Amino acid sequence: MALKKTAAQMVADARARIEEIDTEDGIAMMDDPNVQIVDLRDPRERERTGFIPGSFHCPRGMLEFWVDPDSPYFKEIFGRDRKFVFHCASGWRSALSVATLQDMGFDAAHLKEGFSGWEKAGGPVEKVAPK
Repeated sequence: MALKKTAAQMVADARARIEEIDTEDGIAMMDDPNVQIVDLRDPRERERTGFIPGSFHCPRGMLEFWVDPDSPYFKEIFGRDRKFVFHCASGWRSALSVATLQDMGFDAAHLKEGFSGWEKAGGPVEKVAPK
């Protein structure tokens, strides 16, 4: 079965119209109180690899509902006036997510190389405490 558009093409289209933040710039922004880093990865990914200190976890499947103030699932953190920088593992899910948020009228950016780029560049990582 041939698709009208591949996942790779969707990511490329999203990246062409959203703000992408290089890893080094993201690391420099992490202590800025006007920036909120948001982790879209699955909880198991966070447990396995850790997370960016101070990041807010929003599972990808809930994003649109947590951001929408008219949704019963709205999270107050998304009503605050700050720059939101989303990330996933490699930048694909976050690119699609930020494009969707842009379509909704929510201003956001994403870490171009995701968490893997963050780790590779030596960005700080906090490990999940064992249960």
